[in-house]
Amino acid sequence: MGSSLGLTLPSQAQAASNTDAKNLGSRLRGVQHFGITVQNMDRAFQFYTEVLGGTEVMRDGDFFGDRIQNTLLLSEEVQAVEDGVNPLTLGVPDLRSGAQRLDVRFIQFDNVVIELLQYRNKEQPAGGADNFAPARELTSPAFPRSMHVCFYIRDDVDFNQFVRDLEAESARRGMTNVKANRIVRATTNAQRLGAPIDSNTNAITEGPSAGWSLIYCKGPEGEQLEFVQVRGHAKQVFDGAYKARRKALGN
Repeated sequence: MGSSLGLTLPSQAQAASNTDAKNLGSRLRGVQHFGITVQNMDRAFQFYTEVLGGTEVMRDGDFFGDRIQNTLLLSEEVQAVEDGVNPLTLGVPDLRSGAQRLDVRFIQFDNVVIELLQYRNKEQPAGGADNFAPARELTSPAFPRSMHVCFYIRDDVDFNQFVRDLEAESARRGMTNVKANRIVRATTNAQRLGAPIDSNTNAITEGPSAGWSLIYCKGPEGEQLEFVQVRGHAKQVFDGAYKARRKALGN
């Protein structure tokens, strides 16, 4: 039925659909995984499984072709065309022709899955250290678009000792680029490593975040990681928010 202005009025089904579109969150089940593009697949896999104790879910790879290129990289290719530059100069691999390939491995932790991705030249073997694009040199978490993966530490674990053991175990495996911050200033890595053990954790004791303890750490690929314990007031806040959300979604 048309309006007096010659416009088509939305049906009830269309109106309901438009209303639902405003509440996209009600259609989600939650976060499925975090993805990390790596320089060295085998090294990253060793860190997340053998050092942090994740369990491999599956691996797949040698992906290439028009469909996967468009699925993953269409926006970057469009931007390259608009800018009049070769996509390769922007770090966009050529999966379309198969000159580059994509490999993935999924690792399960208790509450989230980590996906490791490696884009490599087709001549390079899967799992090696030769990534298609160079690693980004600027890795400060303050850059817009930067992301990080945060891991829970159990409530009964000594956070400070965990950080020390993490660095020591990583170094034993040759992953000397696994570096955790300290809550005291250091101007050299020697000073950072020599800081008192109780400087390995920032324990917040007042305000809305009371009970939250954290430290930032670089992973073996230069990726930004965070480790946290959530106890006391902060735990109550997060547990309450989770229960409220489940109730609102009818779960």
